[in-house]
Amino acid sequence: MTPPPPPPPPESPALGRPRSESARRAILDAATALAVRDGYTAITIKGIAEAAGVGRQTVYRWWPTRGAVLLEALAEIGAAHVLPAPTADPRADLRAFLDDTFTLAAKKPLANVLIGVTADAVADPELAAARRGYIAGRRTLLRTALERCGDTWRVPVDTVVDMVFGAMWYRLMNEHAEVGPAFTDELLPALDALSRD
Repeated sequence: MTPPPPPPPPESPALGRPRSESARRAILDAATALAVRDGYTAITIKGIAEAAGVGRQTVYRWWPTRGAVLLEALAEIGAAHVLPAPTADPRADLRAFLDDTFTLAAKKPLANVLIGVTADAVADPELAAARRGYIAGRRTLLRTALERCGDTWRVPVDTVVDMVFGAMWYRLMNEHAEVGPAFTDELLPALDALSRD
């Protein structure tokens, strides 16, 4: 019986080369800069590679599409915007979290990239799954902030999360009104009406 072939060496494409952190950083920064300058729909892997000073194969080795590159960039941005430690005033904590979330979501390139990745995900199951993971993390943070308020909600907390983020997405997509701290002021009375102590 012929013995199985030895495993490929660590640098083989079959195993995937370890990421160079400097190349990864350059690619994510280039993709973000291109999103700001040109808009999401103009971004290509070729353009990202050229702006980052790497070969296209380097980008493709780690990300299959522009959406995957930019979703990782979004995840890094989002990781810096987490739910802070609770204080003695959970409603003030909720307000601070919503203010931060809405301010972040409205910034370029974030709003443009969020909408672009969502559009690409319709035809890309792998990107759609990754996007769901990103969204699930943001939903968990808001759910935790709402649960800290200690209220008995008149509707399921997940429905409240849907209402808050649904309103945010509607504004981002249709651009008929601003998303920011003033939006928090508009939403909090509605949240108060959905809760009872």
